[in-house]
Amino acid sequence: MTQQRVRMWFDPTCPWAWMTSRWLGEVAEVRGFEVDWQVMSLAVLNEGRDLPEAYLARMPRSMRMTRLVTAARAAGGDQVVKPLYDALGERIHHQRRKDDDAIIAEALDAVGLDASLAVEHDAHDATLRSTHQAAIDLVGDDVGTPVVAVDDVAFFGPVVSPAPTGEEALRLFDGVVAAASVDGFFELKRSRTRGPVFATDAVLAAGPQEA
Repeated sequence: MTQQRVRMWFDPTCPWAWMTSRWLGEVAEVRGFEVDWQVMSLAVLNEGRDLPEAYLARMPRSMRMTRLVTAARAAGGDQVVKPLYDALGERIHHQRRKDDDAIIAEALDAVGLDASLAVEHDAHDATLRSTHQAAIDLVGDDVGTPVVAVDDVAFFGPVVSPAPTGEEALRLFDGVVAAASVDGFFELKRSRTRGPVFATDAVLAAGPQEA
């Protein structure tokens, strides 16, 4: 049997993408496939949009973190992307820290990457925008992060909280891939009743355009 090609686009600052990544990682481990982790940026997505000031204030953090992961991939290869995402996400989402300089320094050290990558610059912005656009080309620009593609089936989400585990995780994977594979299927949605529930059982309030 040919192994499925699975890709996920994420913004390290998005708690909903983080939840999806935990779910997808569990499915990948059970099903025995590799996930190609790619970057998309809420900052790039929302350029030029009329958004609440509180949300706009979070866009520089999005740009900094997505630039960081893109630069890390250029320096260390594809294999450093997921470990760096894990290290950043643990600090950003589980620990709910805001001290980005320390978060980045610690995450780079945890993955064994050079500390000089912490200096933000636009040298890899063309690559960042290219990987972001690859996701948009698959699902359109009226969605956000995460985007998941399984072979030639792509979709935004799933937006889940908490991240499903065990048989529930597998059932969700099979279900969303089956639904998204139907030509003409566009949307299935219900109102969120909770924010992201992490392993620590901390609940964050869901913000506008977060996903």
